[in-house]
Amino acid sequence: MRVHVSSCMKVQEQMATCPKFVPVVPTSQPIPSAVPNRSTFTCPYCGARNLDQQELLKHCVDNHRSDPNRVVCPICSAMPWGDPSYKSANFLQHLLHRHKFSYDTFVDYSIDEEAAFQAALALSLSEN
Repeated sequence: MRVHVSSCMKVQEQMATCPKFVPVVPTSQPIPSAVPNRSTFTCPYCGARNLDQQELLKHCVDNHRSDPNRVVCPICSAMPWGDPSYKSANFLQHLLHRHKFSYDTFVDYSIDEEAAFQAALALSLSEN
């Protein structure tokens, strides 16, 4: 379905003319505009879009297993600490070893690195 949606001109034309999201009821909460997408990614080899972490791995194993090109990891580059210019020498091995879990489970994106370090240190000291 995703392949069809991404390649079908008729679907893309219909999506372009769809009305944008508007809240049903006015709200005092601001609509987030600059929230980074850290849940779906684009394949760095072919540009396939909206792949979650597991789908990205499966897609790359199925379609790009022997691609020798060095590419930027879209998961790493979406992270606050990620380097969007660093290209992995072996992207599939990188995915298999560095992205075995979802960062959302373990990372609080709202705090900086020093605050995260202090919180981990305090938790570690409180356990002993």
